[in-house]
Amino acid sequence: MWVHHLKVDPLPVLQASTNEALRYFVRRELLDEEVEPADRLWELPRVAKILKKQREDGSWKYPSGKKDIRSQRNYDKLQTYKMLIELVEKYGFTKAHPAIRNAAGFLFTFQTQEGDFRGIYRNQYSPNYSAGIMELLIKAGYQDDPRMHGGFAWLLSMRQADGGWAVPARTGAAKGSDRIKDVFLAEETIQPDRSEPFSHWCTGVVLRAFVAHPEYRGAPE
Repeated sequence: MWVHHLKVDPLPVLQASTNEALRYFVRRELLDEEVEPADRLWELPRVAKILKKQREDGSWKYPSGKKDIRSQRNYDKLQTYKMLIELVEKYGFTKAHPAIRNAAGFLFTFQTQEGDFRGIYRNQYSPNYSAGIMELLIKAGYQDDPRMHGGFAWLLSMRQADGGWAVPARTGAAKGSDRIKDVFLAEETIQPDRSEPFSHWCTGVVLRAFVAHPEYRGAPE
């Protein structure tokens, strides 16, 4: 068992937690127990507080932000992504719940013809946020949605020459353009410099999307 590889057994502390959702996933993921469907968690008080703030268009409002960096709508995309992390990863939400379908509908409005999810970096490519959104949507049940295939095709088209991924606005920006705000405000979409080394952080986020998908996790790429 995996716990034998650890110096300290974390299970007693985790099982004694007052967090019902945590105890549920400890049983399901760590103890391999047969558990009831996760939708029992969807009625928890914390979930109710999150859902109460969802707006009609499926988004959540970002509480503050510098409008000279990104628009309010792009900030709201960021906030919606953050709320989706909570609902999907912490409480096992899927598209069976209307809140997820509405949130997905909002996020899909940011997917471009190229396949990426644009906006958080204004008009710049964002393999990390694109893949992060895709991972959550896949886990929520959108793995067979054709828009996911478009997203993966785009991710594969954005690889660095060494096989990993990086943020194009960083590798392809003019030398000396170190301020992230300057990069965000660039009118053109900066193309990647594929000769630059991959980013461990960005590549890790992208790979999570591939691993989440039943087909792409086995892709030869």
